[in-house]
Amino acid sequence: MESYYRYSVSAFILLYLCVFTIPVVFFNYDHFNPFMNFSNSTLESPGPKFELQRLIVSTSDQIRAIGTSGSTYDHQHLNRNTTLIRETKKLSKEQMLEQGLARARASIRSAAIARIVRTASFMNDNDVLVGDVYRNPSTFYQSYVEMERRFKVYVYTEGELPIVHDGPCKNIYTIEGRFIHEMEHGAKRFRTNDPQRAHVYFMPFSVAWMVKYIYTPLSFDITPLKHFVSDYVKVISTKYPFWNRTHGADHFMLACHDWGPHASQGNSLLYNNSIRVLCNANISEGFNPQKDVSLPEISLIGGYLSPKLIHPPPPNASRPYFAFFAGGLHGPIRPYLLQHWKGRDNDMQVYEYLPKNKDYYSYMLESKFCLCPSGYEVASPRIVEAIYSGCVPVILSDNYVLPFSDVLRWEAFSVQVETTKIPRLKEILSAIPEEKYRKLQEGVIVVRRHFMLNQPPKRFDVFHMILHSIWVRRINARPNSNRS
Repeated sequence: MESYYRYSVSAFILLYLCVFTIPVVFFNYDHFNPFMNFSNSTLESPGPKFELQRLIVSTSDQIRAIGTSGSTYDHQHLNRNTTLIRETKKLSKEQMLEQGLARARASIRSAAIARIVRTASFMNDNDVLVGDVYRNPSTFYQSYVEMERRFKVYVYTEGELPIVHDGPCKNIYTIEGRFIHEMEHGAKRFRTNDPQRAHVYFMPFSVAWMVKYIYTPLSFDITPLKHFVSDYVKVISTKYPFWNRTHGADHFMLACHDWGPHASQGNSLLYNNSIRVLCNANISEGFNPQKDVSLPEISLIGGYLSPKLIHPPPPNASRPYFAFFAGGLHGPIRPYLLQHWKGRDNDMQVYEYLPKNKDYYSYMLESKFCLCPSGYEVASPRIVEAIYSGCVPVILSDNYVLPFSDVLRWEAFSVQVETTKIPRLKEILSAIPEEKYRKLQEGVIVVRRHFMLNQPPKRFDVFHMILHSIWVRRINARPNSNRS
C-alpha cells in the first residue's frame, strides 16, 4: 500500500511538471493567428483563419524553453552536441537569421509564461505597458524588445520617383507616404543595406501615387496599377534570389489607398503569400489576417496634427455632446446612419456636412462618443481622430480587421456596433454605465501613443506598431524543413 502511495504521488508530480512546463501561447488574438510556413510551392496555414492563442515552435525552441525541467546530464549532453554541430558545420546567413528568430520566440514565450506569476512589474524603463487595453502586456513588451534587437528590413532600391520611394505625406493617405519616407530616409535601427541579413523585404511603391500618375481619371480601369505591380515584382524576382526563395512570403507592400488590395492582384504570389499592409483591411475582399496587416488610416491636413488635438482635455473635462458625426454620404453605411439620426435628436449630433460656423475637431473634443462609420471602404480616419480627441470611438463597420488587434483589446477603448443596429444606436450607447464609459475613455488615453505619427518616430508609436505587426508575422513564419 505504501509503495502504491509513493508511486501515485510521483506520478502526480510528474504530471504536474509536464502540464505546467510546456511552453504554449504567445499573443492572444481575437481575430487572427499570423502563422505562416514558407515552402517551395505554397504558403500553408494550419487551422481556422481566426484560431486563437497559437504559436508553432520548432524542436530547438522547445528544448530551450523546457531545458531546466530535464536532468542536468541531458541538458549538458544537448549543449555538447549543439556545440559539436556548430564547430563542424558553419551556419549560412539564412540559418543564422532563423536561429536568431528561434531565440526571440523562446524569449517571448518565457515572458508569456512569466505572466502567470507576475504582471508588467518586470519592466524597468519608462515604457511600461499596463492596463486592460493590452492582451498580454508582458508578451507584447518582450516581443517589441526582440524586434528592436533583431529585426532587419531590406528596402529595394529598384524603381523611380515619384511612384516608387515616395508617397503622399499629408491629407487622407498620410500614413502611406510617411511610412515609405521613414523606411527610405530614417529607420536606421531596422534598415539593412545587406539583403542577406534581412528578415523581410519592402517593396516601396505607392498605390496612391499610381492612382495620381498612371490612372486615367473616371475610367475606373485599375489595370495600369496591376501592371505596374506585376512589372515591379518581375524586376526584383529576376535580379535577386529572395522572392523566388519563399515565393514572396517574406516580402511586404504598404498601401492606404482603397485600391491597394486590387493593385496587389497584379501578382498572384504577392496577393496570396506576401504581407500586405493595408488600410482597406476587409476580410470579405481577400484581406487575410493570418499574414496581412491592418494599417490605421491617418489624415493630417497639411501634414500636421491640428493644434487642438496635441493636448486633448483631461478625462474629467466636460463633454456636452453625447455623440457626433459629420461626413459625406460615402458607401452604404453612412446614408443609413444619416437616415435615422440626422437632425432627429439633439443628443445625436449627426451631420452630412458641418455648417461653416461649426468646427469639426471642437465637436470631437466635446463629445463623449465619436461615430466612425465606414465610407466606400472599411477604414475611416475618424477612428484615429477620435483617439486623438480622447473621444470613445463607436465603430460602425462590417468585415473590418482593426489595426494592431494582435496586441490591443479594442473592446477596452471603443464600442463596436453592428451596422444593422444603427436605428438603436442611442439606446445601445445610453445603456453603457458611467463607470464603464470612464474606463473606455481611460483606455483611449492609454492607446493614443500607439497611433501617434511622430517625426522622428518614438518607441511604441504608430510607425513602430506597424513594424511590430510585420515582425509578428515574420517571427511566426519559418522556412519549410525541406528547403535547401
